[in-house]
Amino acid sequence: MYVIEQTVRESPTIQRVLREMPPEVADTFSDDQLRHLNKALGGRSWARHKIDCRGSFNFWRGSYYFVFLAGKNVRELTRLEQQTSRITLALLGTLFLVFSFAVGMLFLYLLKSALGIDLLDGISLGIWDKFRQLW
Repeated sequence: MYVIEQTVRESPTIQRVLREMPPEVADTFSDDQLRHLNKALGGRSWARHKIDCRGSFNFWRGSYYFVFLAGKNVRELTRLEQQTSRITLALLGTLFLVFSFAVGMLFLYLLKSALGIDLLDGISLGIWDKFRQLW
């Protein structure tokens, strides 16, 4: 995998425009002028991402590509997207808390068992025995 960082002169839109004009004219454009020209022609200068990983691989009888993009979301979200984002964040937060609670309880149970403390006589979950077998 690699990160693609493209200059404005490497943009397909700009390359197409510069090929159509004489080289002595094409060389007179500054990068800033080319960026504005690219934007005016519908180039994707707005789609720059902090992480832009692209690649391809062959599998069985075909060739497949993948794209992984990540960056700050600068567009306005619709109401549905905002609600979905809140619900997803709440769900992930809840899952994190439940997982953390379960790991914490497991740790406390193992600590209790290691210290030889029996809260209920004759009742054991068997987790301590399994843990001791691993070590």
